[in-house]
Amino acid sequence: MKIALAQINPTVGDFSGNLTTMLRFVERAAHADAELVIFPELSICGYPPADLLEKPAFVERAQQVLEELAQGAAAFGITVLCGYPSPAPLSTGKHVYNSAAVLSEGTVAFVQSKRLLPFYDVFDEQRYFAPATAQQVFEIAGERVAITICEDAWNDKSFWETRRYQVDPIEELMRSGGVPQGSEPPSLILNISASPYWRGKHATREAMLAAIARRYERPVVMVNQVGGNDSLLFDGTSLALNRRGEVAARALSCVEDMVFFDTATETGMIRPAIDDEDGLVVEALAMGVRDYIRKCGFRQVLIGLSGGIDSALVAAIAVQALGAENVIGIGMPSDYSSTGSIDDSRELARNLGIRFELVPIAPMFASFTTALAPLFDGAAADLTEENLQSRIRGTLLMAASNKWNALVLTTGNKSEMATGYCTLYGDMVGALAVIGDVMKTEVYRLCRFINRERAIIPEAILTKPPSAELRPGQLDSDSLPDYEHLDPVLAAYVEHYETADEIAEATALDRKEVARVLKLVERSEYKRQQAAPVLKVTEKAFGMGRRFPIAAKAQV
Repeated sequence: MKIALAQINPTVGDFSGNLTTMLRFVERAAHADAELVIFPELSICGYPPADLLEKPAFVERAQQVLEELAQGAAAFGITVLCGYPSPAPLSTGKHVYNSAAVLSEGTVAFVQSKRLLPFYDVFDEQRYFAPATAQQVFEIAGERVAITICEDAWNDKSFWETRRYQVDPIEELMRSGGVPQGSEPPSLILNISASPYWRGKHATREAMLAAIARRYERPVVMVNQVGGNDSLLFDGTSLALNRRGEVAARALSCVEDMVFFDTATETGMIRPAIDDEDGLVVEALAMGVRDYIRKCGFRQVLIGLSGGIDSALVAAIAVQALGAENVIGIGMPSDYSSTGSIDDSRELARNLGIRFELVPIAPMFASFTTALAPLFDGAAADLTEENLQSRIRGTLLMAASNKWNALVLTTGNKSEMATGYCTLYGDMVGALAVIGDVMKTEVYRLCRFINRERAIIPEAILTKPPSAELRPGQLDSDSLPDYEHLDPVLAAYVEHYETADEIAEATALDRKEVARVLKLVERSEYKRQQAAPVLKVTEKAFGMGRRFPIAAKAQV
């Protein structure tokens, strides 16, 4: 059987648009003489649909579109496997299953629902879906296939040291439990996925699927969603592996793609991989920006260019995502901004080919301080005046956003968001936190990657000491440990929940300094819960996958 792996980028709730895309891929697959075309998990409605699943009209529309897809595929004489939300009996206590449907000759020939429903990190599937209690092998074009959905493949006891579930759906399908009495076991394992990206995830996914192929001596085909949906980035990188666990087909990362796999020869199309993980992070972030802007109905973005490295990286990613004509940089210098920072912003804008506007904030800051003088009579200047400058800049950016119908991209990195080294309603103002899951030291590394062929980001930006430039001679190191020492502490605490003692033993900071950093993290939760959505590129990002109370005693 010739299989088409249709790696598409659905928009959540855009049933008409998703159907159009799927029919386009169906036609391509049929013209290439494929007998089966496979789409990702919940491809009919897009993943994750979240509370839209609670709306009966949403589920009904998914059913209608599934039937329309079946009719459309029948016109091309091809079988389809795709994901959709199917109604669940009231006795399950849920409205829907997360299901995979086989569409053949204009009808829904077979439905298999997901058994393992993840409920950790960004996943919330137990909130919405009823788990399948049974599964069956189904025959497609003479092949007996085991059909699984994403997490169903992530519980192989021979691969994982610790398993999240007692059940292994693939193991059961390969045994008599999933096979009718006296029948042969499946000859092929299929998996439709919406598996989000983070650093190293694609390699883990490939290794896990290869282990399954080797264990059962069966080819494994996995089709993964691609694209950005709010904070979540899906890299695609769909795969087919032969029975020896070798890659026989692979789709591109971070773009829609279709590749083919022949089960008779266990060979297929192998697209080039992005070998540099920093390069893949940049591609994923650009994809996330592009899809967030496009799927929200916008075209242009605004970025406050400070002359610093964070805004430079965000601007470069935005240009890669949207094109230079859709990116506007605004410099907003104060009396504390160095001439070098203004010049660096101009040079960056020239290198990127973007529009650059300069709006000095010194007159506005003077007006604010004059107006506040009676209220603050006798009080010395402090952090209040520093934050005021940041909030003036936020106001200017949002004014331009309203006037030009362009979304503001925030420029804060993960190190700043972790420690609260950012201003609420100031530099945190915006629609999307592009590098909110990128530590400061990683920001430098990604900038070096962007400059690998030519100096897009000026060298002066890469070499100057980090500074918010909100008071004379200010440096980030006045308030925080050097980032090369700070970032390992933050990664250990935020991403791995290590204790202060464990972190002090493993890092360059002493116990007292580690405790100070951890208290900064705990005290800043209120800021993070008011922040723009963060594009997720690590295992633990700020946002929906990391949930902590605001009004709580810090446990460091």
